[in-house]
Amino acid sequence: MHTYLIQFAQFHEEFRLPELKSLARLERVTLECNDSEYKLDNPFFKIQLESDEDARKLVKRAILIKNIYELWGEGETYEQVHEQVKSYPERWPQYQDVSFKFVVSAFNSTISKEDQLSIINSFSYLGFEGPIDMKNASVQFAVHEDYGSTQYVPGMTPIREHIYMGRLVAPGSRDLVNTYNLKKRKYLGTTSMDAELSLVMANQALAASGKLVYDPFVGTGSFLFTCAHFGAYTLGSDIDGRQIRGKGEGKSVKANVEQYQLQGRVLDSLVFDVCHHPWRTDAWLDAIVTAPYGVRAGAKTLGRKENSKLPLALRTYEGQPMHTREDYYPPTKPYEMSEVVSDLLNFAAKHLRIGGRLVYWLPTVVDEYASTDIPKHPSMVMISNSEQNFGQWARRLITMEKTCEYTSEVHLEQVEDEKRPGHYLFREKVNKRNEMLFM
Repeated sequence: MHTYLIQFAQFHEEFRLPELKSLARLERVTLECNDSEYKLDNPFFKIQLESDEDARKLVKRAILIKNIYELWGEGETYEQVHEQVKSYPERWPQYQDVSFKFVVSAFNSTISKEDQLSIINSFSYLGFEGPIDMKNASVQFAVHEDYGSTQYVPGMTPIREHIYMGRLVAPGSRDLVNTYNLKKRKYLGTTSMDAELSLVMANQALAASGKLVYDPFVGTGSFLFTCAHFGAYTLGSDIDGRQIRGKGEGKSVKANVEQYQLQGRVLDSLVFDVCHHPWRTDAWLDAIVTAPYGVRAGAKTLGRKENSKLPLALRTYEGQPMHTREDYYPPTKPYEMSEVVSDLLNFAAKHLRIGGRLVYWLPTVVDEYASTDIPKHPSMVMISNSEQNFGQWARRLITMEKTCEYTSEVHLEQVEDEKRPGHYLFREKVNKRNEMLFM
């Protein structure tokens, strides 16, 4: 095993390690790392891999990884770094005559051009004789100085904590974020998920060629596109067909599919209530990737509110029973968030294949959340739980994996009132707090 250095993007910090491990699982790469060394406030993380080829596999579709390096030396001082680099002279010969460049950077600080040049020259013993090419070099070396997470104060001399030197093996795929940028998308809705997190979800769902991925709350189809980008066949459904149909020519889910040229992989989006779905086959999905509606749009299910004044049989229009009309639209009622999640887990346990993943967003009220709020299912195991905080409320990306066959004996029942989770009546709680803020 060889030591490599991951340079993460410094945002969505709770999502970075789960994505890394999901990609290792997807690419069947043997990855060794010490989770206790991972820091949310730091972009650097050391891992063990068998080869450069495994490193390239690991990051070729990573969204939250900027670069991966073969680590040549590290330490608190440059003396320690040089000592380690000089310990492996057998690495040097293959780069003697090729074009190369050195990059020097600092995390949470800056390095003057003069100091950068001095640092680069300190590695002159490597003896590289190839041309220096700052644009299209055959090999790139990097020196990263880590000044920790202490906030910079004007006039204070920053304290360097660590130094890394290594050879760039491969960059991540952050350019995909720009490809699926919502600002460039033809059709959007109020619940459209941003491109970065949609791509991360596709990675955690292990979306890949030949797999079938389903979104039961499809909305405007964000997850269909990103999962299909990685080769999966995708399918969605929603109780509200208006979001799927959109606003006419060029403003629909279909228009977005054509924009991204995914016609061969995005199969369709259907209109029905997932609580009364038409699927008659069990264990047929490789992944479920979804975002049950939270703050901006409340979830709905078929049925009438308990205080409806007239029974269905008495509802008529021009003498014709409403439910017999061709243009009849079934009535809906609010679908409470804890019930949505409970039903979603039961659906996943029944319809996922063994090893299939459920990746979904769980909205929570920050000061009411507890780890016990995350629903569990006997057929599923938790893979990761990552928070995106918005202040008073947050949403958590929950990834679960099916490990055993579903039976009616392991069906997840609704919890009793006194044991309601923190996200019970989530939307109502958030709206009430917002009203109080503006009173």
